[in-house]
Amino acid sequence: MTEIKNSKQYNLEERTFEFAKKVRIFVKKLTKTVANIEDKKQVIRSSGSVGANYIEANEALSKKDFLMRIKICRKESKESKYWLKLIDTNDNLELEKEKEKLIKEAGELMNIFGSIIRKSG
Repeated sequence: MTEIKNSKQYNLEERTFEFAKKVRIFVKKLTKTVANIEDKKQVIRSSGSVGANYIEANEALSKKDFLMRIKICRKESKESKYWLKLIDTNDNLELEKEKEKLIKEAGELMNIFGSIIRKSG
């Protein structure tokens, strides 16, 4: 039973890391408009914060601390989705597809963390 739990934790840790990494790869391809420069900074911060807070949650000292960190993970996932939606791809279809995949992943992460909150609360 413990092995399964640890396996899931590792997969989510890896998944949040990959999300942050893919966001960074994506934003490097964007045109440098004033809006995109600011939105890129925001989405880089929020996407990285998802995984960082998940790692913190796994090291939590109490259930209350764990839940707070998971709630932050959900909030940062939601914020990442918001910033991704604002980013201008300049109607580049390839970038638009990549952006939609990242928005979908942010939404899935939100749902996963929401489920953890409901089950742990």
